[in-house]
Amino acid sequence: MIGIVGGVGPLAGVDIVKKIIEETNARRDQDHLPVLLSSQSHRIADRTEYLLGKVMENPGVAIAEIARELEQAGATVLGVPCNTAHAPRIFDVIKEQLHASGSNAKLLNMIEETANFISEHYPQASVGVLSTIGTRNTGQYKNVLERYGLTCVEPNDALQEKIHAAIYDETYGIKAYSSPVTNRAHDELVAAIQELKGQGAQVIILGCTELPLALREKSYYGLPVVDPNRILARALIANIAPEKLNPLAE
Repeated sequence: MIGIVGGVGPLAGVDIVKKIIEETNARRDQDHLPVLLSSQSHRIADRTEYLLGKVMENPGVAIAEIARELEQAGATVLGVPCNTAHAPRIFDVIKEQLHASGSNAKLLNMIEETANFISEHYPQASVGVLSTIGTRNTGQYKNVLERYGLTCVEPNDALQEKIHAAIYDETYGIKAYSSPVTNRAHDELVAAIQELKGQGAQVIILGCTELPLALREKSYYGLPVVDPNRILARALIANIAPEKLNPLAE
């Protein structure tokens, strides 16, 4: 059974469940895989605020507690649909807490899965990353991509502020207005992709799980878009029932 620690943010958890269904080779209800989603945002501190030192509570502790609850309910492979939660200061705590509790569930790493996917399909590419400030500042994608021989193109401070605002701003950001996303958030993210292309990016990672809610096309300005939430969905299926994984869509 697949276990999803949701609530980070709430629609990102729903989004990955939808993508698990889309990526499963099924012809009837009974062909689909068992999935448990636990969406408990009230228990999990904001990941970016923790990384920026605005809150002291490490969200990894609560994420590990919820992951353990999912395991106790039957989950054997776990995913956390939040890029920022994979920052080492958070993700290492999740792993440590699960190990200390005697967990036997397999916890997948979204960042590693995404970097591995890009290295296979876009080898030696220059990769632009749209993300929160917390994800950029901790070098999550940069460090992992470089291990795979890939170049990371990160936004400068001014552009990063615009991307972060498109996610977090309480008047127009995706976390506040996710269904539908505001035109301003969408347009600023599309403009950010164009700017990253100008800096040499050949592939774009949607490095925040809210971003696929706004950016639904497979490419922008000729650059293919990689959605880590879909990559994680496919990896979860591959770990529990590889024979049910749909071929990769063109």
